[in-house]
Amino acid sequence: MRLVDTHCHLDFPEYKDDLEQVIERAEAAGVVRMIVPGTDMASSGKAIGLAGKYPAVFAAVGIHPHGADKTDAVGVSRLRDLAAGNDKVVAIGEIGLDYFRRYSKIENQKRVFRNCLRTARDLDLPVVLHNRDAGVDFLRILKEAAPGVRGVVHCFSADTGLLKQLLQLEMYVSFTGNITFGNAGDLRDAIKRVPLERLLLETDSPFMAPAPLRRKRNEPGYVRHLLDVYAGIYGLTPEDIARITTHNANQLFRLGIEEKPMVAYPIRDSLYLNITNRCTNRCTFCTREYSSYVKGHNLRLDMEPTTGEIIGAMGDISGYREVVFCGYGEPTLRLETVKKVASFVKEKGGRVRLVTNGEGNLISGRHIAGGLKGLLDRVSVSLNAAEAAGYDRLCRPVFGEAAYSAILDFIRECKSEGIEVEVTCLDMAGQDTVSGCRRIAEELGVAFRLRRMNVVG
Repeated sequence: MRLVDTHCHLDFPEYKDDLEQVIERAEAAGVVRMIVPGTDMASSGKAIGLAGKYPAVFAAVGIHPHGADKTDAVGVSRLRDLAAGNDKVVAIGEIGLDYFRRYSKIENQKRVFRNCLRTARDLDLPVVLHNRDAGVDFLRILKEAAPGVRGVVHCFSADTGLLKQLLQLEMYVSFTGNITFGNAGDLRDAIKRVPLERLLLETDSPFMAPAPLRRKRNEPGYVRHLLDVYAGIYGLTPEDIARITTHNANQLFRLGIEEKPMVAYPIRDSLYLNITNRCTNRCTFCTREYSSYVKGHNLRLDMEPTTGEIIGAMGDISGYREVVFCGYGEPTLRLETVKKVASFVKEKGGRVRLVTNGEGNLISGRHIAGGLKGLLDRVSVSLNAAEAAGYDRLCRPVFGEAAYSAILDFIRECKSEGIEVEVTCLDMAGQDTVSGCRRIAEELGVAFRLRRMNVVG
């Protein structure tokens, strides 16, 4: 399990006596990257020093709103000098607005915030953002001063209206150990509105230690205590949360964490097999059109794996509910490989599911369901349209409008061979299409499942 603490103030005096041990404990807990945000020029310099000393530590440089009264244009210019050309400075931050404490005048906060955002834009760096009770001004300045700048709003505690607008700006969001507190129901409800692909982990050390350690000094290794909360909210495993948030941090901050292409990849209690990136469709909604990743797994293959490589990548399958042929391509393009691997899984007592566009008969030039009998327990056919013309527009199959009738034939044939079949439809298709697909499933006598866009498993 690899974790990233995207916000920990390791430069603070709370760590002056045992920083080495704190970092060692974090690494032992699986924390592979720690980002130390600067809060003023001195703190930013210390963050850079720590990043230079410890390989797992990276720095952000910034002026916290509390220090805005003491910061002029020269100070922001010096900040730019600190960040420019240093590979271990990965963001501008902590910057933003704080109307709760008001340790600095509001106009000075706004001025410094704007200048820091422009610095981030000019240096092509993301931002680490602080907002407390300043939602309207915070959002307006984000939009005006540096449109398109990406970043994270750390220690989020505002209302869901602001959250929605920040997500529309493609900002990431992070919460601290207070989500583990018994009275944090509102925060946990807010988390439910955050797509997992927009979530980061943070401790905000030395503050906000999670519930089991509440009122103690927080430290990066304690970030693990957040995983169970997130896993419960998103219906995933702690390992899933760790992997996805680590990928998110790696993408935003360019942390250099290697993410190798995956052949066998776990999500929840299933093991998925990514055996080809080729497909006979060019679906307008397909994730692979804009990303190589699904739930934090890199599915962009360098080359197609052999049967032996697939079996080797699977490892021990006894702990999985099912093994699923589902990657970044159409599995029936490698039909013989599917059969051989499925045979291996069945010999081991496993359950096998095939996720397919249903065009296997056209791909092979023959009826294939008979050869899959006894090898597949279930087939999930992605229909997503209630008629041929709609399917052709949405999925753009190489076989043209002939694809749709062939898909329905494949469904019938699988059912006649005694294979469980479900027709699936994505929620983005619209209510009329969903109703039409459900009706077709009923007419064919097979199951129907509505899928959420980008939710695997």
